[in-house]
Amino acid sequence: MLLEPIDLVVFFGYCFLIIGMGLFVSREKKGHVKNSSDYFLASKALPWWAVGASLIASNISAEQFIGMSGSGFALGLAISTYEWMAAATLLVVAIFFLPVYIKKGIYTMPGFLLDRYDTRVRTTMAVFWLLLYVFVNLTSVLYLGALSLNTILNVPMTYGIVGLALFAMLYSIYGGLKAVAWTDVVQVVFLIAGGLATTYIALQMVGSGDAWEGLGILRREVPGHFSMILDKGEMMIPDGKGGTRDAYGDLPGLSVLVGGMWITNLSYWGFNQYITQRALAAKSLDEAQKGMIFAGFLKLLMPLIVVIPGIAALVIVNNGIDTGFIDSMKDPVTGIIKSDRAYPTLLQVLPSGLKGLAFAALTAAIVSSLASMANSTSTIFTMDIYSKYFGKNASESKQVKVGRITAVVAFIIAAIVAPALGQLDQAFQFIQEYTGFISPGVFAIFFFGVFWKKTTSNAALVGAALSIPLSVVLKIALPELPFIDRMGYVFLILAALMIIISLVEGKGKDHPNSIDVNADLFKTSTGFKIGAILIVGIIAALYTIFW
Repeated sequence: MLLEPIDLVVFFGYCFLIIGMGLFVSREKKGHVKNSSDYFLASKALPWWAVGASLIASNISAEQFIGMSGSGFALGLAISTYEWMAAATLLVVAIFFLPVYIKKGIYTMPGFLLDRYDTRVRTTMAVFWLLLYVFVNLTSVLYLGALSLNTILNVPMTYGIVGLALFAMLYSIYGGLKAVAWTDVVQVVFLIAGGLATTYIALQMVGSGDAWEGLGILRREVPGHFSMILDKGEMMIPDGKGGTRDAYGDLPGLSVLVGGMWITNLSYWGFNQYITQRALAAKSLDEAQKGMIFAGFLKLLMPLIVVIPGIAALVIVNNGIDTGFIDSMKDPVTGIIKSDRAYPTLLQVLPSGLKGLAFAALTAAIVSSLASMANSTSTIFTMDIYSKYFGKNASESKQVKVGRITAVVAFIIAAIVAPALGQLDQAFQFIQEYTGFISPGVFAIFFFGVFWKKTTSNAALVGAALSIPLSVVLKIALPELPFIDRMGYVFLILAALMIIISLVEGKGKDHPNSIDVNADLFKTSTGFKIGAILIVGIIAALYTIFW
């Protein structure tokens, strides 16, 4: 046990606070029975700051703290592209997609597809999302969270997986999105405070007590890790098996700015149920858009919290002074240094008190994401599968019950599959690549569904059905092709097919369910415009500095 008594007080105090708050906000007024709007959309009553905080808490999880720090150890600051481009993507979603969703009053992303296309497209994508959330998202977060418990507290992986799943279920299953969103506000405070504390201590370790000097040492000793755009052959990184591979395969040069990275970002932030569900639960469109801006500013801060510690860990390992640190970085079975052990190892060297805060921050990131993913999984299954095929006349209370059961089943399946991820060096890249199998199709059917009135239902069905097969074929046929570029190629192929099918089938006519896109729909407040300009300016400055 590496946590001192003060750390345990801080950590368990956090646990009781989250569980207590989750149960408290889940209470209903006397005589009121929780309905589907209460459970799945938090009664549509979230203010902008709760929307923004919940977006970040749902997004930042073990895949960032553990996975992205591991990628920072291996790849450097270049991995921050996911975070900084996400800030810009949030603006695009807030301006062009969110107004459409809120105007239609939808509960789920498959629900939008039903409204725009037909039942076939809705069901196909609902099944894809359910498989993705359970077998990639929930599974990877459980694995990375258990990895941190194993590294820090020597908790067996199986116990860690089960414990995290139970913690997330304790406060989220009963209360639904309301419990998840309001506890996320507290989770973000722990997440940022604990994350910044870890970064500060890590830089102090490198700089012999001076954090600012530590940052300068990072720039001097591993200058390649501060390059945002990687050329082919520029950087070789661990492959998790004792060898190396080209980092270009993960971040292929300019493609991260003008290619497939936009597809994965827009698919995640614009068409991903457990992200958009927060905005759909806002009091109004204006509150939802302000929440997106708030989340955008927080995303700009994330690399300082999750990437810089990984780079600091690399310098500590390279210097070879702290043998205990190096030993902790090694896989206990193979003896190979594992990139994803960087952040958990750093937590071990924090001083008492801060260690408990940082561990609470990591746990906050993990359980908030688990709760969000499980809630969205239950929302999609209940509203788009169960209510359509099994319970057409189900009451509101029955739908809530089915949602709770679905969340429990999702946790059980993910907990069984999670240990299989132990062979990976960078779980973050695993998540991005396999999410990328579905992202091109998702982006194509939503983009054309909103902005091209001639897109037909059959064209959308082809886009949905071929996304995974095309991705698999290209992965097999062109194994050296970076997965980000592969997403771009798959999207272009799907876009061409959807355009051809729509023109041939529709004979140049607008689809009867097409969306009336006009300038009034995309109007934003003055405050939103100012925030957007600031975010774009900061991103441009960051890329200018670290190009």
